[in-house]
Amino acid sequence: MIQLDIFSDPICPWCYIGKTYLDRALEAHPDHPFTIRWLPFMLNPAMPAQGMDRRQYLEDKFGGQEGAVRAYLPVEEHAKKAGLTIHLDKIKTTPNTTDAHRLIHWAEIEGQQTPVVSALFRAYFVEGRDIGDHEVLADVADSCGMDASMVLRLLSSDMDKREIVERDASARGMGINSVPTFIVASQHAVPGAQPPELWAKVIAELSGQQAQA
Repeated sequence: MIQLDIFSDPICPWCYIGKTYLDRALEAHPDHPFTIRWLPFMLNPAMPAQGMDRRQYLEDKFGGQEGAVRAYLPVEEHAKKAGLTIHLDKIKTTPNTTDAHRLIHWAEIEGQQTPVVSALFRAYFVEGRDIGDHEVLADVADSCGMDASMVLRLLSSDMDKREIVERDASARGMGINSVPTFIVASQHAVPGAQPPELWAKVIAELSGQQAQA
């Protein structure tokens, strides 16, 4: 199998779209060679622990309401193309995602990483839930077969916070400055939300190389 590392943040709409495109390619090629691992990259590493009002966040980031609207028009267009329903109007808070990344890290240990990532995207972009809230994260964990009470206990501690921060810093040190970024076999970087057709070509090429080997 070939390692496919995906650097992402669960509040990044392009990560949600990119995952959907990748999922479509993997479903069409069930014999694909990938073993998938999700790694942290925080869009807002300096975000206050309690998050902030989403409207204020977007206007500050994009220079006002008009700038925010312009920035999200391509998101809505590509989400529709990917067959996703995104309810941006339901999102009231832009969270600090350190705890969400901790949950994703713990989910890897239990073999539930991709389901948890999917559930976080759905909770945030479809349901408009605050995925910085510990109860919400525990509910996400429970929906994926993890022990919600254990997750709550871990979230109330500092367990693995430093590791998430260090992994985020390591990603930036590697030159990653936007997400999603896909790293194939620890060698080849594929940035951005790439269409299923590109992934189909990558899968075919890798499968061909494995067959020759």
